[in-house]
Formats: sequence, structure tokens, C-alpha cells
Amino acid sequence: MKILISNDDGYLATGIHTLARHLSSIASITAVAPERDRSGASNSLTLDNPIRAHLTDSGFYRVDGTPTDCVHLALTGLLEEDPDMVVSGINAGANLGDDVLYSGTVAAAMEGRFLGLPAIAVSLCAQSGHEFKHFDTAGRVAVALVERLREHPLPADTILNVNVPDLPWEALQGFEVTRLGNRHRAEAMIRDTDPRGRPIFWIGPAGEEQDAGAGTDFHAIRQQRVSVTPLQVDLTRHAGIDDLRHWLQGL
Repeated sequence: MKILISNDDGYLATGIHTLARHLSSIASITAVAPERDRSGASNSLTLDNPIRAHLTDSGFYRVDGTPTDCVHLALTGLLEEDPDMVVSGINAGANLGDDVLYSGTVAAAMEGRFLGLPAIAVSLCAQSGHEFKHFDTAGRVAVALVERLREHPLPADTILNVNVPDLPWEALQGFEVTRLGNRHRAEAMIRDTDPRGRPIFWIGPAGEEQDAGAGTDFHAIRQQRVSVTPLQVDLTRHAGIDDLRHWLQGL
């Protein structure tokens, strides 16, 4: 079995090296990852500049592009052989609820799914302001899910968004299938000035949990359970098609 791994934290990140170490026990691993932190890059592709990929001494490809660039390059000619699966992570931070819209970790998995492969995104969830400690727990979770997916394939359009509490393996309270919750509106942007007195702005923190009750990914993490959410690529609001058709009548 051959697995392509990527991330959005960069090729030097602890998470992707932990993921490679754990998955190499069950598969042949190729890593293609951004050369720097590209968190929040979402599904962006680099179209206005050439992209460079370099094979490092560690055997990882570092790419001067986004997570989506990495997976796209890997699956459209960079690699001599196509892998059997794409696993993205281990992200240093949660990808819960609305986070998936911005997440480069999820985007890397989604690009793998776009290009026809089973895909998993894995993130480690620590309390705000706390150091991430248990990447190995998330690595063991990734191995368990990859083996399960190999033995029992899911529908072709499924992407698994996996969030793992930052706890020792023995402290986990199991796995839970969840839906995405959502957050309140993001907090205000941060206004500042550069050394020359010109205005600069920082994106503010994500909003607090809003829809976070039982059944959501937020709730599962609070219960010290691994959250596994099936995502789909089709963003069509199918339930709204008939209403929209009626709304458009007469135009």
C-alpha cells in the first residue's frame, strides 16, 4: 500500500513527521508538503507563478506552494506512481465546524478526493494556549483509520475529517461519528501600525462555539472522544433547488 501525506504546517512540522513514522509501519510513505506554514490556505491553487518542488535529505518533498498545490502536483506527475490514499496532517490545532472552510489540512485531503483517492485529514486538538503534546496519539488514530478504510472502503466521494483530543492514547474515550458544528461570528480584526506608521491588520481569532451540542465534532472533543466527520465535495443545497426554481419564475 502506498500513501501520500501532506499538511499545511510545513514539511518541518512535528505533526507530519509523526504521521510518516506511524503510517510507515503499514505502508510505503511519500511526503509532499509546503516549505512553510500555510495554515488557512484553504483550497487555493497557485496559478500566477511557477511552483518549485525539492526533495530534501529527509526524503520529504518541500513545495513553495499551498497544501492543494502539493497534492495536485504529486498526483498529476510529480510522483512516478500514484498512491492508494491521501492522508493530511497531523495538524497542530483543531479543524472543527467552520474551520474546515479555511483549513489547508482539510483542503489537502479534499484535493486527494478530487483526484480520485480515499482521503483523511487528521488534526490534534489542544486547549487554547496549551502546548501540543500527544502527536503520537493522533498517529495511532491515523493508522487505525487507514487500516479500517483499506479493509472496508467508504463511498468514493467521502472525505474523513478527524479531530483527536490532545491526550495519551489510553485516555481516549473512543471514536464518535459526528457532524460539523459551527461557531459564532469571528472576533474583530486587530488594527496596528508598522514601524513607518502605516496601518496594518491581523485577522482576529475564530468565534466561540455556537452549535456545539451532542452529535457535533465540538462535543465529541469535549467528551475526550475522537471525532470522525464524513465530508463531501458537493456543496449544492439540494433541499433548496425547488424553492429557488419557484423564486426565479418570471425572470
